[in-house]
Amino acid sequence: MAVELPGSVRKFCRTRAFWILVASYIGYITLGSVVLMALEMPRETELREQLRTLRDTFLDSNQCVQGDVLESFIEKVLFAKKYGVSALDERSLESNYDFTSSLFFVSAFLTTTGYGETVPISDGGKLFCIFYCMLGVPLTLLIFACLVQRLMVFVTRRPVRYVHTRWGYAAGRVAVLHALLLGALMITFFFIIPAAIYTAMEGDWSFLESLYFCFISLSTIGLGDYIPGKTRSQAVRQAYEFGTSCYLILGLIGMLLVLETFWELPGIQRFVKIFRSPWETQEGKLTVLPMDDSLSREELAAPAPWEDKNQGEPFYTQSSASYMPDKH
Repeated sequence: MAVELPGSVRKFCRTRAFWILVASYIGYITLGSVVLMALEMPRETELREQLRTLRDTFLDSNQCVQGDVLESFIEKVLFAKKYGVSALDERSLESNYDFTSSLFFVSAFLTTTGYGETVPISDGGKLFCIFYCMLGVPLTLLIFACLVQRLMVFVTRRPVRYVHTRWGYAAGRVAVLHALLLGALMITFFFIIPAAIYTAMEGDWSFLESLYFCFISLSTIGLGDYIPGKTRSQAVRQAYEFGTSCYLILGLIGMLLVLETFWELPGIQRFVKIFRSPWETQEGKLTVLPMDDSLSREELAAPAPWEDKNQGEPFYTQSSASYMPDKH
């Protein structure tokens, strides 16, 4: 027999669970910082020593070059590199703002990936990016949200509901298996296969580096340390950048679709409920806008037509209600 805990006890448990979650996240960040420091600091020190040795060797071999002149030249090269302009002969004439390069920049910009390899140089370009982003980023999020919600009906809710009602399997179990299958397909077609393609196309990329680029791109982290197509001819690079732009947009839609599928799992919802505010109840929620007087509270709280209709169907559970397909 289940024991109903008093409301004050439930509130205390939820509050304690929330602060445990916050402390765990702080510990997770701290752990990541310590591990990254232990892994990267020795390699950074080694690289710094190599550069210092290379600089001293160059100055010894070319005594006509003064050290401060070399430092000034390197600073200007690095400054130009920051804006995507290379000092190398084979790449010095390549433009970062032809149509395909601009399309690649806009795609990374609006999806908030932001590799940082290509950036606006002029003041007019920077001002344009500010206003363009103010409208473009919310519009991109709106488009992605609408696409994902429409795809969820056909990719997740209807298949889960069909298996649940057709064969009588538990809706929660079907939803978990479907989410795992969808995640495996996402990893295969948007991580493994593209990583293999980038490894073949980029001669100096290992499979791990290609996989790293795919993950950094589709997670919208976009560190910019790996940019595809920079060692190709102009024509190949344009086609390459156009393909990467399409991959970035389609991959982000796929990622959002998989994340939304996992988010709707009943087990995930029950887990998240542990950490919600103890005052977040149906009776205690505050409305930002006033209640529409044209509908009563009873009418607003009434179940949807499809929900009421299917209450008597076999194998129907309340947890499977979110997987009911739209009737519109």
